Amino acid sequence: MAKRKVKFTCGACGYESAKWMGKCPGCNSWNTLVEEIEQKTGRKGAFAHTSPTIISKPTSITSIETINEPRILTDTGEFNRVLGGGIVPGSLVLIGGDPGIGKSTLLLQISAQLAFKQKVLYISGEESIKQTKLRADRLGVMSDQLFVHSETDLELISQAITEMNPTFVVIDSIQTIYHPEVTSAPGSVSQVRECTAELMKIAKTKGIAIFIVGHVTKEGAIAGPRLLEHMVDTVLYFEGERHHTYRILRAVKNRFGSTNEMGIFEMKEVGLEEVLNPSEIFLEERSAGVAGSTVVASMEGTRPVLVEIQALISPTSFGNPRRMATGIDQNRVSLLMAVLEKRVGLLLQNQDAYLKVAGGVKLDEPAIDLAVAVSIASSFKDKASNQTDVCIGEVGLTGEVRRVSRIEQRVHEAAKLGFKRVIIPERNIGGWTVPQGVEVIGVAHVSQALQYTLGG
Repeated sequence: MAKRKVKFTCGACGYESAKWMGKCPGCNSWNTLVEEIEQKTGRKGAFAHTSPTIISKPTSITSIETINEPRILTDTGEFNRVLGGGIVPGSLVLIGGDPGIGKSTLLLQISAQLAFKQKVLYISGEESIKQTKLRADRLGVMSDQLFVHSETDLELISQAITEMNPTFVVIDSIQTIYHPEVTSAPGSVSQVRECTAELMKIAKTKGIAIFIVGHVTKEGAIAGPRLLEHMVDTVLYFEGERHHTYRILRAVKNRFGSTNEMGIFEMKEVGLEEVLNPSEIFLEERSAGVAGSTVVASMEGTRPVLVEIQALISPTSFGNPRRMATGIDQNRVSLLMAVLEKRVGLLLQNQDAYLKVAGGVKLDEPAIDLAVAVSIASSFKDKASNQTDVCIGEVGLTGEVRRVSRIEQRVHEAAKLGFKRVIIPERNIGGWTVPQGVEVIGVAHVSQALQYTLGG
């Protein structure tokens, strides 16, 4: 009988230890080592082959011939944009998100769209085929080329893929799949790592695009070892508040495109529908004539998005004023408040500051600095800025307003939604065409921007 051995594996980084430790030496995480039973086998790995080994030799990069293989396009433009222009054949894509956010719904809709042109295999380890059929009926999914399979054994899944040879495969989810030769439980570090390695091998050798659904931890990261995200080609996160209808799909890793793209969907009774004009959605509930509200044109990949930044400044009743921010880095808020106090003369050291990006969007580019500063000053002075103004620019520690990229696209997006005046860095003036009906004002210092927007 094979010898059974107990080991402890870190659920965050995959570090293995012979004994339990409270802190993982690999990633310094606490209470992440879990017990697993390892069974020694005579194989040199979980997926060793009995066939003769083919030895490959190094090849000069100039002698390698490349073929521009066309991407697989779906009917959902937002999905294509996030992936970098469509699905790459032979790619392995991992999509994660909170429970009930709509991961399975999105992939079932994408599968139905692709099934009109090629074979699609949807493998569910969490639902029976009848439960998947009920969800498909609700979404209006009807196609003879869409095949559904309920299985968790990886060897049987691999056999089904080999026999059917589909173009597109969905695994829902990787935490329910297990390899029979790995003795640990499904969802453990060893099972997730080995199953993903086998799926990656299938995708690369057969040219099949495989999408894997991954569970997330309470911190929001994809469950399993960090190695999982390094193995796949693309990592997508499906985000959004469960009590709101809007969902945001963004890429945090993409070997075939940009990681700055963002796709916005709306959850309805018939499934997810793409939002073609997100700027209008984010501004539809904006209040008129209220202090502390400013609109900024932010770039999400190649797309400009207009969002509202709200600030609430109130006197503190404690020794240390509070600084809270949602959708913006809290350290950036503290930095901008220090610039306003030192360079503009606003007494903010005894004021609590609460900032929020309306619509649940997360902004992390420097071009939002000027809009944040104007929002803070507007709320502090209790003076509303002009309803038709848009502020764009990066603010330095000396109070200067620095140039930003793609200013023409941002201004054109503001003009499309009816904004009449755009405050931009002085260095961005010239070299591009200003849309009709829009006044563009260049400022060199944050005090100048406050003079135009708030009158001082």
